[in-house]
Amino acid sequence: MDHPTILIAGGGIGGLSAALGLSLKGFDITVLEKASKFGEIGAGIQLGPNAFHALDYFGVGTAAREKAVYVDTLRLMDAVDGKEIIHIPLDEPFRQRFGNPYAVIHRADLHGVLLDACRERTNVDLRVNAEAETYSHEGDRVSVSLAGGERISGEALIGADGLWSNIRRGVVGDGAPRVSGHSTYRSVIPLEKMPEDLRWNAATLWAGPKCHIVHYPLSDWKYFNLVVTYHNDAPEPVAGQPASKEEVCKGFAHIHESDRQIIEIGDDWRLWVLCDREPVECWVDGRVTLLGDAAHPMMQYYAQGACMAMEDAVCLSHSLAGNRDNLTMGLAAYQDNRLVRTARVQLGARAIGDHINHAEGMHARVRNEILRGMSADECYDRLAWLYGSTGLSGTA
Repeated sequence: MDHPTILIAGGGIGGLSAALGLSLKGFDITVLEKASKFGEIGAGIQLGPNAFHALDYFGVGTAAREKAVYVDTLRLMDAVDGKEIIHIPLDEPFRQRFGNPYAVIHRADLHGVLLDACRERTNVDLRVNAEAETYSHEGDRVSVSLAGGERISGEALIGADGLWSNIRRGVVGDGAPRVSGHSTYRSVIPLEKMPEDLRWNAATLWAGPKCHIVHYPLSDWKYFNLVVTYHNDAPEPVAGQPASKEEVCKGFAHIHESDRQIIEIGDDWRLWVLCDREPVECWVDGRVTLLGDAAHPMMQYYAQGACMAMEDAVCLSHSLAGNRDNLTMGLAAYQDNRLVRTARVQLGARAIGDHINHAEGMHARVRNEILRGMSADECYDRLAWLYGSTGLSGTA
């Protein structure tokens, strides 16, 4: 097989990253996107240095950097008394330590950078209105059934089709995602609507009892991204549903007025009920594997969902290129490299949500004392496992 054809279900950030990474290794790629056009739903996301390691590998690091906003600090505030708990500098010592910057970017901008690069690759075929529903093994090939009845085959299939992955249903078969009970509301506002005293060049999180607020600048400082979350025991998954300001405010009546005003200035709020899954020990079925949220959906509290998907894509491209004549072995190697790291982020994100972002009472006071006593270098040491290049070890 000089140019094996790899099928990728899903044309989001993870699927396009996989397409780029594998195309660079000489594979022919067909991306199957169920929507009528390629695009991304949502607003801002955060990119740690590990994300830039991956973007540089794909050859789109420069283009992504041009779309990003480089925040000066990660800032944690106490939503009850309005005071700072800790800030982590993201200046030159941080960049030297981790080899790349920390930035925020509009999700659509990042997706567009990856999509443009895929369109320039002659060995990447991008298909829309092509939802992968089921798959079957046929000798040394995988056959995929699309919605509408068409079948398409390739040497391997990558399920990058998100939280509700059809491909995961065949690989893992673990049913519906776990509903966290945490409701997140998102809004993007013009810069001029953000109070001047809160126009910080920071990725800021206000931590309060069973709630938190996040804000940071986007799109060359034209907008601010607002994300507010509270633990309200929401029973069912929701994605992108319009929400009134009154509904959003319900979870924040108990916090300081200085940060509560952020909710008042938000417009066109949309609701997501956060979901994840338990880490699993196997996401490979012969010539089929999973990537990104299809493999390891996680809560937002490490800001690493997209970053982990891009890391997956780098690792996958190296693993398959190193096992071109035995793709099954390559998929197994990819899984072995990624299982523990992604599970650590999944479980760690849950812990951050419960014990840092939403702590209350004495738990919050202990959190504040511990974090206020930490130096920048101590913070960097605790983040080294995540932001360093170790996530791609054995693949470069």
